Amino acid sequence: MPISDKVRKLVDSGWVDGCPCLVATCGPSGPNVSVKGSLFVYDDEHLAYWERTRKQALENLGHDRRVVVMYANFKAQRDGVLDSGFLRFYGTAELHESGPMREAIFARLTRREQEHAGADTGIGVLIRIDRAADIRGKPLP
Repeated sequence: MPISDKVRKLVDSGWVDGCPCLVATCGPSGPNVSVKGSLFVYDDEHLAYWERTRKQALENLGHDRRVVVMYANFKAQRDGVLDSGFLRFYGTAELHESGPMREAIFARLTRREQEHAGADTGIGVLIRIDRAADIRGKPLP
């Protein structure tokens, strides 16, 4: 699934623009929604982020790897950059606690994320995108 340069730039700059992505997971204790300021487009088939808090999202992923990533940007909608200011990515997460993929994800993080407390013990999370659409169900621009 190709991801346009427009969507890639919006998602990748989400934290700086004040529009960080939210990741929804579900586990034995129920659903969880977490802000992931490190989330970025890894390639046309994957998103990635750095899991450093090791809290509910990680616990849930230990039970169910399915996730929904939500990107919301009202300004992009008002400015005509996006028809809908809400984009959803549905996928399956892979956890990389060590190895080349963990290092590849870490290398692409912003300096802020690489130097944040807990970054040295973080886990690379790679999300294979199964489908994506805007809030109206239309394909991504």
